[in-house]
Amino acid sequence: MQSKLTDIELITKIMAGDQSAYADLVKRHQRFVFTLALRFTKNREDAEEVAQDCFIKAYRSLHSFKKESKFSTWLYTIVYTTAMTSLRKKRLDTASIDDEGTHIQLAQVSSGYEVNNAENRSRSFYLNQAIEQLSGDDAAIITLFYKGEQSIEEIAQTLNIETNSVKVRLFRARQRLKEKLERNLKHEVKELI
Repeated sequence: MQSKLTDIELITKIMAGDQSAYADLVKRHQRFVFTLALRFTKNREDAEEVAQDCFIKAYRSLHSFKKESKFSTWLYTIVYTTAMTSLRKKRLDTASIDDEGTHIQLAQVSSGYEVNNAENRSRSFYLNQAIEQLSGDDAAIITLFYKGEQSIEEIAQTLNIETNSVKVRLFRARQRLKEKLERNLKHEVKELI
């Protein structure tokens, strides 16, 4: 029954000591948190780690949530900063391209695309493929706006930038997404002919 409660009502229960309410809050947001983390990390394992870290950080910092904005906006801000921190650490721990693990990982990724040919032809597949080719910032802003259904103002708060900057970044990200889609679909049309 708690799933019918709003985020604020669940948070009130959590703050009163109801641990199961936090599980409901996590269930409500885990899918999108993972999707957003995956857009940044571009790696399932890293995204799972970032998502888990985010929920731990959110729980520990729940007392600082001021309820002036939506909980999702506050949570996505945690996702953004956690993912950026993770990416910075990864850049410091760069591995050689000739690393055997890299080849295995690349083979797993490419075989994953060949698993279901029908899925590969769907709009969703091409859209996600194009989003994955975008930079982390572009992918995040597209994901927040379209999949997260956040407003320009909420995205500005999440990314800690001005609303006009969000508008410009969103416009540019859409343009780059369009270019990726056109390039990918043009290639697909050539394969079919």
